[in-house]
Amino acid sequence: MSNAGNGPGKAFIKFFTGLTVVLYRVSGGRLMSRMRGAPICLVTVTGHKSGRRRTVALIYTPDGDSVLLVASLGGAPKHPAWYHNLTAHPQIEVQLGGVTRTMIAREASSAERTTLWPNVVANYPSSATSRQKTSRGIPIFVCTPSARIAPKVFGVVGSAGAR
Repeated sequence: MSNAGNGPGKAFIKFFTGLTVVLYRVSGGRLMSRMRGAPICLVTVTGHKSGRRRTVALIYTPDGDSVLLVASLGGAPKHPAWYHNLTAHPQIEVQLGGVTRTMIAREASSAERTTLWPNVVANYPSSATSRQKTSRGIPIFVCTPSARIAPKVFGVVGSAGAR
């Protein structure tokens, strides 16, 4: 079965993604750290069906100490597989260069997406084209270092000795 005119096949994309992850990880992000000029990170998430840990290379947009991940799938009519994994298991590991951090991912609200979108497009201009190709809302995940979010999760404000 030919894939002519439809872009690279699924097997090629899976192979290239795996190669990117290996080279990025082994080199501490010195190799395969950019795609079309935009920065790449490795995201390790738990599969929502399998429960297995999976690592994908994704374009990210820095946002202070947070990382923005855009679930565009190039403007496809459906969300990428990692979207479902992130919504089911928001605790993730993000490798930026040689540093890996545990982060908590949450989907940005519609109002937040409107505010964040110009930064995403400035970081990766092809995002604008992806958005035009689909009628679905393209989700943006805000990934925050888990140490910073933990006090909010457990209802603790400040350090134990502070009042």
